[in-house]
Amino acid sequence: MSEELSKMNYCQIVEYSLDPVIIHTDLKIIYINRAAEVFFRTTKEEAIGLSPLDIFQDFSKAAIEKRIQSAYDTPMPVIEETVYRMDGTTVDIDLYCHPAPIGERKAIQSIVWDITARKETEKKQKQMQKQINELSATLVPFSNRISVLPLVGSIDEDRASQLLDNIPIKVQKQQVECLIIDFSGTFYLDSLVADTLFKIVHVMSLLGVRTVITGLRPELARLTVELGFNLSATHTMATVKDAIEYFHVR
Repeated sequence: MSEELSKMNYCQIVEYSLDPVIIHTDLKIIYINRAAEVFFRTTKEEAIGLSPLDIFQDFSKAAIEKRIQSAYDTPMPVIEETVYRMDGTTVDIDLYCHPAPIGERKAIQSIVWDITARKETEKKQKQMQKQINELSATLVPFSNRISVLPLVGSIDEDRASQLLDNIPIKVQKQQVECLIIDFSGTFYLDSLVADTLFKIVHVMSLLGVRTVITGLRPELARLTVELGFNLSATHTMATVKDAIEYFHVR
């Protein structure tokens, strides 16, 4: 079987690969396959002899050249890059380089994958998450002076930071005097997120807004103690109803 494999025409295999392939040595391109011609909008004749560094942005070239030198001896991890096509347009790619010796001559085979669709999906997901975070930072007015901030689901660092940025602005805009921060729908907090959330309480105090925390389930209450947060100066109550009654009495 190994003898049969050794007779395979590697050049033909690479030529018909659907992945763009560039083979280069001494910072000169010596071969590109059909897929690379299409992807980079060029021809073999135009590409051969050029430097593989030419497709990279200026600020990336030094790091890429260092990576190329290492790739003569060992495969390099896949990285994301933005590269130029021959018509001047840019495209986001995953780049993989590995040794591809030609006889006694050292060379490198670089394979690229177009990640435009993936980047667009990631961008849409980020925009969607931003919209979700903005909705999760909604203050629910109970009366002219009392509002509730319901925290629902898992809260990560980005969401906690957005709450810290947005809630003080919304509180001032809506002229809130009393804020109830309800944790009853929150499942998990880590130390960084908890610290950010409790900073909201401190900021509210500086703005002259009275704050009550409600809905801390036993496991969350225990976690805040384990993380070293002192809630002795913060009003905490079991339910939103209790907090509303507290504010109305006062």
